[in-house]
Amino acid sequence: MSESRPTIAILGGGGSEGSGLAFRWSRAGYRVIIGSRDAGKAASFARAIYERTGTEVSGYANTDAAKVGDIVVLTVPYSAQRALAEEVAVFLEGKIVIDVTVPLMPPKVARVQLPQGGSAVEALQQRLGTGVRVVSAFQNVSAHQLSDPDHDVDCDVLVSGDDEGARDIVCKLAGDIGLRAWQAGPLANSAAAEALTSVLIFINKRYNVAKGSGIRISGIENSAQ
Repeated sequence: MSESRPTIAILGGGGSEGSGLAFRWSRAGYRVIIGSRDAGKAASFARAIYERTGTEVSGYANTDAAKVGDIVVLTVPYSAQRALAEEVAVFLEGKIVIDVTVPLMPPKVARVQLPQGGSAVEALQQRLGTGVRVVSAFQNVSAHQLSDPDHDVDCDVLVSGDDEGARDIVCKLAGDIGLRAWQAGPLANSAAAEALTSVLIFINKRYNVAKGSGIRISGIENSAQ
């Protein structure tokens, strides 16, 4: 894997959060692979992003995307997280997996409902084993803002993981698309970011925030650590 430009495979890349991240990383010069259950749909999503960025984007079935990607990003709903991870697990060994999962429980998505044990992402790490470096990030970033080509994303990113080197890499990936990223400690701390998403959904509804609210970390120097 190239230290400066790994290939990023985004599973669930046709969804709003996944396509927003794909757009940002593609525009920043990364090679992006869109993963989907249907390879044909993945190819269509990839073409749409290529037309916006002019940077190479490919579309594969989820298993093929996970196999090719140097870094794998899970952007599927919580209800699909475990099954998809188990489907592609054989291709994740030795890789960084960025999990964007939020344990939302429809219809009460504006109510915090963390799974037993606290963190959905930490539970994934336990299932995949120590050979996979799972990092939690991007839960609190608005998909609307990610997809907007005319504005920077007005939100910080909390990056949690049990491997500090993996956290460093994810912070750089966030910085390369214009986001301030902060190391937020071990993967167990992902529960805080997961819970905050429901709080932000409530705020968006209560105050009619069309493009989505976010978080800012104050009191520290304005640079990624």
